Amino acid sequence: QVQLVESGGGLVQAGGSLRLSCAASGRTASFRSMGWFRQAPGKEREFVAAISWVGSTSYPTDSMKGRFTIPRDNTKNTVYLQMDSLIPEDTAVYYCAAKTGTTSRQQTHYDSWGQGTQVTVSS
Repeated sequence: QVQLVESGGGLVQAGGSLRLSCAASGRTASFRSMGWFRQAPGKEREFVAAISWVGSTSYPTDSMKGRFTIPRDNTKNTVYLQMDSLIPEDTAVYYCAAKTGTTSRQQTHYDSWGQGTQVTVSS
């Protein structure tokens, strides 16, 4: 497995931006696809974005693709979630996850998870 540590969460006003980071470590940290998921209070965890080792990306909806991007720096084994034009509905705990092979929108396909970082968007 891979150890994942998220950072960068916090409180932001609607319309603002945040960049989350997820640093991966461990013997098999390289060559993995990485994903971001989020869980709002009272809701199920949902897929936000994913990126493969070679940079292929996946997003759940066009609207989220327009506001969120998922760059990665393979030299640092770090993936980011750049969130722009945030809305209160984006308030959630954001989790980073890793898997072998190609990207997936299914959380059950990921075998390593971070502890999560809280993002709160005020109106």
